[in-house]
Amino acid sequence: MNRPRMTAYATALLRCLLQRAGEDRNRIFLSHWSTSDWQSLTLEGERHEASFVVSGARAQAFAALWLAGLSVAEFDLPRGFVADIELKGPPRVRDDGAVEIEIAALTLDD
Repeated sequence: MNRPRMTAYATALLRCLLQRAGEDRNRIFLSHWSTSDWQSLTLEGERHEASFVVSGARAQAFAALWLAGLSVAEFDLPRGFVADIELKGPPRVRDDGAVEIEIAALTLDD
């Protein structure tokens, strides 16, 4: 099965999100990512929706630290910028203790 490649904005945003987790980023599993074109009358960009699973010891505490201040975080993209990023809902704790997280973001061309 051929998998679509992620766009440059999607790849850069994912890299920035994982960097927020520091050395423990290997505890974060990307389970879904979708990107669609977005535009207004004056701006163009992409809308991203991502789902992650955080596992390991104290997954809830780790996820809370990873997500703290997400909506006001600065992201260093090679071009463009993150105009909006937010959780799509509260993190969900699975029966196995892992935490499911859904994030939505809007990246714009500069």
